[in-house]
Amino acid sequence: MGMANPADISTLAEESLDLLDDTIALRRRLHEWPELGNHLPKTREEVLAALEGLPLDITLHETTSGIVASLEGNKPGPTMLLRGDMDALPMPEDTGVEFSSRVANVMHACGHDTHTAMLVGAARLLTAHRDQIHGRVVFMFQPGEEGHAGARFMLDEGLLDVGPLSDGSTSEVTGAFAIHTTSSLPTGFISTRGGPIMASSDTLAIRVIGKGGHASEPFRTLDPIPAACEIVQALQSMITRRINVFNPGVLTVTQLNAGTTTNVIPEFAEIKGTIRAISEVTRRMIHDGVTRVAEGIAAAHGLEVSVKLVDGYDVTVNSKTYAQTAGDIAQEIIGAERFIELPNPVMGAEDFGYVLNHVPGAMVFLGATPHERNLASAAPNHSNRVFYDEACMSTGISLYSAVALRHLSTA
Repeated sequence: MGMANPADISTLAEESLDLLDDTIALRRRLHEWPELGNHLPKTREEVLAALEGLPLDITLHETTSGIVASLEGNKPGPTMLLRGDMDALPMPEDTGVEFSSRVANVMHACGHDTHTAMLVGAARLLTAHRDQIHGRVVFMFQPGEEGHAGARFMLDEGLLDVGPLSDGSTSEVTGAFAIHTTSSLPTGFISTRGGPIMASSDTLAIRVIGKGGHASEPFRTLDPIPAACEIVQALQSMITRRINVFNPGVLTVTQLNAGTTTNVIPEFAEIKGTIRAISEVTRRMIHDGVTRVAEGIAAAHGLEVSVKLVDGYDVTVNSKTYAQTAGDIAQEIIGAERFIELPNPVMGAEDFGYVLNHVPGAMVFLGATPHERNLASAAPNHSNRVFYDEACMSTGISLYSAVALRHLSTA
């Protein structure tokens, strides 16, 4: 990703401040009218209106509300993809801000409104620096990150099939970059790491099947509840005994359901939960272990069992080179004291990993908690009270733009 003649990025931070008012206004409009899933008509309309007048080639995806906007530079070169997700979460908002959600039980509690607004700001800033672009920038406005695999749908619809430049030269996507705001860092701080940065996320559903009957006569039944409780406990032992602590995984049982009343032993009990891992090796080991444990314990009690494991998002793996370069660029823009090398992956999941499965790139975290607030007590992402300091967005705009310019400033 490093180039022989790197682009001058020294003015981007100041230029981004000039775009901040418009960026805040867009973010607030998006925040007031959040939408869920892969179909976001109001959000798409707002983004297209904000991009109007820029020299962009725009493609509207049909399977989702995804938008692909391309900015071609003045010289040939590769294509750099910048991604911003657009969807919200199904939850109420209790922040008390004047631009709170007007949609019942829907809230931008993960900062996607800031991502979208920053990406629009980057499109404007990079347009002003079009003469420095050797190749093309693709702006990926993505729906459905919150569990709906929007990135995968956009890939399936040809996201990376960008075609030649207007002069006929080839310009394949050779890099991808994303920013995620977080309340875990102070405003304007940047953090990332090479290698795995976010975990895979899968679901488990186990049904333990016995024979129901009267609670006073368990010997006439095949009670699934004790076996289900054993399975829950044994799954944790399986994690600690079978999974390498230096290549970790997390298995959390979040639901254990059985029965309808106090004097009936039910026929079945259900266990549901989530599996997280930071490598495919650990991910598959846990899947195999869940099935083995559930089937073994059920058999020991003379019960039947069904195990359903559903793959969710893949591990998001940063290219070490791209992560290093993004960190170096961040330090140029904000100062070394505001950059933090992330020591460990985050065990949450992200579908940007699907993009990084195809092209090298990196995701970074952008701090958005005001400096006067205590990080330890600040409401986290996905909280109904999470608060994002809008001042952070100028840093995001400049970083999106700087990473693209450096990637595309080939001699």
